[in-house]
Amino acid sequence: MNSFRPRLSNLPALARTCTLVLGLGLAFAPPQAQESRLPSIGGTGGGLIAGQQESAIGRQVMISIRQSAPRITDPLVYDYLSSIIYKLVPSVPLDDKNLTLALIDSPEINAFAVPGGIVGVNGGLFLNASTEQQFASVLAHELAHLSQRHFARRLEQQETSAPLTLAGMITGIVLSAVTQSDIGIAAIAGTQALSVQNMLSYSRSYEQEADRVGLDILASAGMDPRGMPEMFEIMMRQSRLQGSNLPEYLSTHPLTQSRVSDTRNRAEQYPHSQISDAREYHLVRSRLQVHYAQTPEIAVKTFQAYLNRPDARQEDAIRYGLAVAYLENRQPQKAADILNDLLTSNPGRITFQVTLAESLISLNRIPQARELLKDALTRNPGNYPITFMLAQAELAGGQGATAAKYLQELTRDLPDQEQLWLQLAEAEGMARNIVGVHRARAEYEALMGDLEAAQRQLRQAQEKLPAGSPQRQIVSERLAEITSQLHAHKKG
Repeated sequence: MNSFRPRLSNLPALARTCTLVLGLGLAFAPPQAQESRLPSIGGTGGGLIAGQQESAIGRQVMISIRQSAPRITDPLVYDYLSSIIYKLVPSVPLDDKNLTLALIDSPEINAFAVPGGIVGVNGGLFLNASTEQQFASVLAHELAHLSQRHFARRLEQQETSAPLTLAGMITGIVLSAVTQSDIGIAAIAGTQALSVQNMLSYSRSYEQEADRVGLDILASAGMDPRGMPEMFEIMMRQSRLQGSNLPEYLSTHPLTQSRVSDTRNRAEQYPHSQISDAREYHLVRSRLQVHYAQTPEIAVKTFQAYLNRPDARQEDAIRYGLAVAYLENRQPQKAADILNDLLTSNPGRITFQVTLAESLISLNRIPQARELLKDALTRNPGNYPITFMLAQAELAGGQGATAAKYLQELTRDLPDQEQLWLQLAEAEGMARNIVGVHRARAEYEALMGDLEAAQRQLRQAQEKLPAGSPQRQIVSERLAEITSQLHAHKKG
């Protein structure tokens, strides 16, 4: 799937982002504190991060991530991550449950949650969590940090009062976590002299509180709280193996044997019940194991070896992983054979259908892929991976206008996914809809934080439309919004 390929870091873009975020505090004045069931930031006199300011900081953090961190944009992976997050969210004590997900292309164990409802997950978390319960425990822990506003309370403890330094600091901390480079630390140092390591690390009391709240979230969501101490044990083993080179997650979430024991004891207080992993977790995990293999050939050999083990578990997931490995190794017919066999015993499973369609596209069997996906979409209206792959089939078949129709549906449902706007621009170009190209490019540039480029694209679209037409009015209204945002940032 083409969308699986990450976009590489762009350091000049990062510099623009830091400048943009540093001006955030002046563009968005902090509103009055609101009553909440959650812990207040800094007592009753108001907080550093609240309301509109928190949302604005979240948007700017996402711009930083889009510009500077390699991302996985595979719809199958994103769709699974969305489903597990939103299985947990109803049990999270958050006033605003609208979250934005960022899937970082790194094999390291890491996850984070910051003000503005940004939840980030490294692809490596899938690799290291052998069960869905373990994987979900890390997400629950991060959501607990978010719900208890630990990150924001930590900032207030540093007595940071200037919104200018606050915005730059958050951006620097997040970029340090997701890029594992000095550039984020440089952004922090440029805004305020403070201990970076202290800001990156949660305190022991915050960690214990996040453990406790996270266990409650897991139990309430129908997941197994015992997955948390199991995941902690995995991390402890890794830290022992790696010595002084701690996993990234442990550098920001200190873990001790006493904390592991305490979490295990707390987890055992919940009722015992047999909770099975969703099969989809293991399918996505196999997909990412192929992605992080040194070469597609090694991935093929690895999954063949898994399949030949006498004690092999999750056999369908292993066979699926082998199919994905064959596909990456440019052996689409072998992949299609396995996927057809999997669909015989698992009719209607979306992951198998979408990956089979991908194999058929590689074999240039476009009509067959189209028929398979249309039937799947009829049964699953609006499904992201199916609709996206249908667009890929239409693009491969030279049907730009039809591909654009599917991508327009996706951008309405997922307007924050910047890669969809790029795909839409490509489809509109194939369909010779130049206005459509400009509009799609404008939305992409806006998400990437380049409002001037977005403004130029919309002006070019406006010039090509007749005066008084409904489409020109829509473009003009969007141009006015972008222009207003640009003026606000420049004023800041």
